[in-house]
Amino acid sequence: MNINKTNFLFLFILMTFLLSCENLDETSAESDKIIFNDKDFTADDWSQETHGKLTTPNFSEVFPNDEVKRVDIIINSDRWDLMLKDMTSLHGEPNQGGGPGGGPGGGPGGGLDDSENPMWVPGDILYNGKKWYRVGVRFKGNSSLRSSWSQGLMKLPFKLDFDEFEDEYPQIDNQRFYGFKQLSLKSNYEDRSFLREKVSGEIFYEAGIVSANTSFCEVYVDHGDGSQYFGLYTIVEEMDDTVIKNQFSVSSGNLYKPEGEGASFQKGSFNKDHFTKDTNEDDADWSEIENLFSVLHSELRTTDPITWEKELDAILDTENFLKYLAYNTVLQNWDTYGRMTHNYFLYNDPESNKLIWIPWDNNEALQIGKQEGALNLNFSNLSKNGQWPLIEYLYANEHYRSIYDAFVGQSINDAFNQERLIAKYNTYSQLIHDSVTKEETGYTFLNSIGDFQSGVSDLINHASQRTAAVNNYK
Repeated sequence: MNINKTNFLFLFILMTFLLSCENLDETSAESDKIIFNDKDFTADDWSQETHGKLTTPNFSEVFPNDEVKRVDIIINSDRWDLMLKDMTSLHGEPNQGGGPGGGPGGGPGGGLDDSENPMWVPGDILYNGKKWYRVGVRFKGNSSLRSSWSQGLMKLPFKLDFDEFEDEYPQIDNQRFYGFKQLSLKSNYEDRSFLREKVSGEIFYEAGIVSANTSFCEVYVDHGDGSQYFGLYTIVEEMDDTVIKNQFSVSSGNLYKPEGEGASFQKGSFNKDHFTKDTNEDDADWSEIENLFSVLHSELRTTDPITWEKELDAILDTENFLKYLAYNTVLQNWDTYGRMTHNYFLYNDPESNKLIWIPWDNNEALQIGKQEGALNLNFSNLSKNGQWPLIEYLYANEHYRSIYDAFVGQSINDAFNQERLIAKYNTYSQLIHDSVTKEETGYTFLNSIGDFQSGVSDLINHASQRTAAVNNYK
């Protein structure tokens, strides 16, 4: 048989691929043995009120504003080792130098794969003397996860899914945590005050902007060596679990989580892969997003502004977006649209048939900001020439700018009122003080309790500075 070089190379690559697949299958099978080796159990603590699929989740239990919850995560050592090995394959080995809070780490590291989520493993959750069984647990996050991991800090953010493994464990079919299927445990990464995520979300919500509920909790993890305090976290409601269902009359619309170049809405940048669907994933229709691109960049914007406004208003809830934009710029959230192509959702509300802008991931808010910093109230430092058209084009339009200006002025008398904010900062900082002081080396972003006190003082000063900025805005 005559095999030329091209065919030989093809056969070599094919054989190598098949061998690697066989090895992967063996590795996967071995992992499954470790992960799913405890199927014989009885869910003794199960009750409909605590574990059942409720029509209305118990928000007051999970998201109180006047107490710090405690959540214990129990993962056996074999599964924990798999999680750490998976993190190493995704983000490299942690460094071993001096990082924040006296923990190991200190330089850049990892960053091998930003596109793949860490693996799920089953673990038990203890809360208020009750157990939730074989809950899906994984690490989550982008920069907060990668940076903490690379520094060798174990205060890593988690995601919980209470029936992720219901096929493997029929005992937990439709298991919920007081009606919630999923919850995020955010680590308050690089937030010395521990308050930005919660307070920013409350500002948006009080302004009438859809926003996730939050609460404080102490997280303890037992991965085979006893219970270890991982620190003070913020519990965050998941957008595609209960936020949409409870803040919209109709929850069957498309929910998009934009990320990537297309999320800037620059002309010609549309890519369906940059608008991941968190609902209706099997429906291959992005027409509402494509229509927004088309209308936004229509020549009517300059030739017939009134018609352009009508067409834009028909597909995007522009008033909601302008309110969000005003509050987001007042409170100075730099890690989102206008600087970054992520950290927002778009929901196509079936009731209005309009896209609704929803803020997400606020741990970098309430500060001047990093890199290029937060945007000025008049967007004088916005990169223009169509790089961020939803801001540039609407602010350049006289009608839309007047709406934005009104929301900016309204903010300091409403949800960003200085006196109310300072009272909130004082109340919350007192509430979490003991939980912060308990954080330990290797599980904290603080170097001392003075960092926490300085962080709260910075927020109080920020409220005063932004009030002055609004009063001076013209």
